[in-house]
Amino acid sequence: MAVHDHPHRHTGFRFPSLRRTGTAPAATDTAATTATSAYVFAGLRLLTGFVFLWAFFDKTFGFGYATPAGKGWIDGGSPAKGFLGGVAVGPMESTFHEWAGAAWADWLFMLGLLGIGLALIAGIGLRLAAIAGTAMMALMWIAEWPPAKHLSDGSASMSTNPFADYHLIYAIVLIALAVAGAGATWGLGKAWARLPLVSRNRWLL
Repeated sequence: MAVHDHPHRHTGFRFPSLRRTGTAPAATDTAATTATSAYVFAGLRLLTGFVFLWAFFDKTFGFGYATPAGKGWIDGGSPAKGFLGGVAVGPMESTFHEWAGAAWADWLFMLGLLGIGLALIAGIGLRLAAIAGTAMMALMWIAEWPPAKHLSDGSASMSTNPFADYHLIYAIVLIALAVAGAGATWGLGKAWARLPLVSRNRWLL
């Protein structure tokens, strides 16, 4: 086999070019990234929905986790009384104590948990769920009042962070899910958006 010497051609091992030679690979990468993001948001939506739904069912039936057996709402227990009555710090401490055990507080709390949970699992009404969930998380954040180093009785509050706690994280997650339109993947978001009532009132998305 003859080997020809070309003085103007560089021979030897060469790395393949990393430069894009067309738009197809870039478009493919973008589509793959978009699909992956959609699945990640859908999974986050379902997990967050399960958190809210589980809280609702546990407080309703008393599965023995956060709510002892026989102490559920169906047994005559007050779902919000324990939390509100146990508030021991913050600017709304006395107000929360007054609300503890009130039927309207129990109904609002439980309907909130159920509505937010169902919306997230189904992938519909995520904007409403974000608004309601953020309001609920804000009230619970105030109830625990992370900025305080000490409770009203002077004991240590055991707060691990003066601002960012799990209530804030849940609120941000709910807002992110609504903004990302996370109900379209593994959910009924697309069908929900096509309903005449929803298409005329985008805040219902």
